[in-house]
Amino acid sequence: MIRIDTSLKTFLEIPYDKLEEMNLSLKKKAETATARELQKEHIAYLTKETRIKAITVCFSDLEGRFHMLDYDKKFLLNSLENLTFDGSSIRGFSAQHESDLRLDIDWESLRFLPADVFGPGKVVVFALVLDRNRQPYISDFRVQLKLYADELKKKSGITAYAATEIEGFIVDGIHAEQEYTTNGGFKLISTGGYFHSLPLDKLREFIDRAAEAQRAMGFRNEKDHPEVAPSQFEMNFSYTDILRAADQVQLYKLVCRQVARNMGLTATFLPKPIMGINGSGMHTNFSIAKNGKNIFYEAKGQNKLSKIAWEYISKLLNHAPEICLILNSSVNAYRRLDPHFEAPNQIKVSPIDRGSMIRIPVANENTARIEIRSVAPDANPYLVFYTILKTGNEGSKLKTDEDKRPRLRFLPDNINDAIKLFKTSDYITSMLGGENKEKYIAFKQTAADRSPKALGTQVKQSEIHYHHEVTNQVLWNMF
Repeated sequence: MIRIDTSLKTFLEIPYDKLEEMNLSLKKKAETATARELQKEHIAYLTKETRIKAITVCFSDLEGRFHMLDYDKKFLLNSLENLTFDGSSIRGFSAQHESDLRLDIDWESLRFLPADVFGPGKVVVFALVLDRNRQPYISDFRVQLKLYADELKKKSGITAYAATEIEGFIVDGIHAEQEYTTNGGFKLISTGGYFHSLPLDKLREFIDRAAEAQRAMGFRNEKDHPEVAPSQFEMNFSYTDILRAADQVQLYKLVCRQVARNMGLTATFLPKPIMGINGSGMHTNFSIAKNGKNIFYEAKGQNKLSKIAWEYISKLLNHAPEICLILNSSVNAYRRLDPHFEAPNQIKVSPIDRGSMIRIPVANENTARIEIRSVAPDANPYLVFYTILKTGNEGSKLKTDEDKRPRLRFLPDNINDAIKLFKTSDYITSMLGGENKEKYIAFKQTAADRSPKALGTQVKQSEIHYHHEVTNQVLWNMF
């Protein structure tokens, strides 16, 4: 047996308490310093810190799949103006004949990483995707969300905030999604339910490890617990501006997947991996502030919400059928919209009915918000938040006849109907642009065509293997 002398390596490894302190400090600086000031400060630190070997640069494709590449620190710092990659290899990005795309580092997103999850000597940063002419790339919805949020802030003093409640399942074995058929389905590791799990069983151990890593990364976790279904979990982190909230969705899922793998398990964010029990959602809490004041709140308003908040609700409900494909972007997602399991499939708003697409939580001036419950955990968070924000600002309000009781409407119960509504929508064309709309339809239709049109009572191999967060080249070519 060959022994490796670990003393030869002096890569950066930061204790969790110190790590949290450093990441919270970075977030605070990002709220006040300019982008140029942050870039200058971070480059100076990275140049001086010899124990950092690599910088993990992240971006997401059109469907929301998370991509990472590690740059050697010295190479990245010397090549900041020319960080290129092959966009034709990323689904939803450039065609083969125009494949070169660029990465522009968003220095406000820099975070220090827990070494036991990501490996020692690394920091992570998100990138904005640019075209070869250094213009914001049309199909990168992180850059589109940032541009739109920045424009609102500059023109109207408006800042959008969000926080998500992301549910997932822990199942036995690594690669459990890719090996779904070989293993005869998923094997749950816990039979407990809501808040019910022994302190040291596998589910609780997973939740503890993942939550500890997220706190160390500056998520400011508020509560972490098993969910209603067996082997299901949820970890809640604090409100933040809309772009950082979307980044945290991607990092949350990444941390959960890696922590689970370290334990010989799989964290899956399929909306409905197992029939007969509750599915997983990504309840999205959303509000806007102007000049630091929450303008969704009004003490004497209906349910203590302002007229502006109610206009947002009206517009989201009005456009709900056509934006459903964005909020529920996979074949499997439509199994979750099952009314037998608290499904948020009713196109209405309610302070109490959890079957409503939008709920109004009990809140005060600081916490007044709307909760969009019909978002699946496998949706692209940047595209979802962009859609919510833009629809709330620019969509059309719901037309109602006060003399008549409005007819209860429901979200589509299968992806094929959702695609038809999306495809025929002029609003979607104006919101996303024709090119993005056609790309998105093509990917969703291809996945839909690989599964039976009727969902049936059993989760099918096809909806797992050809899922945008699961599939790889080998699985995709097995069709």
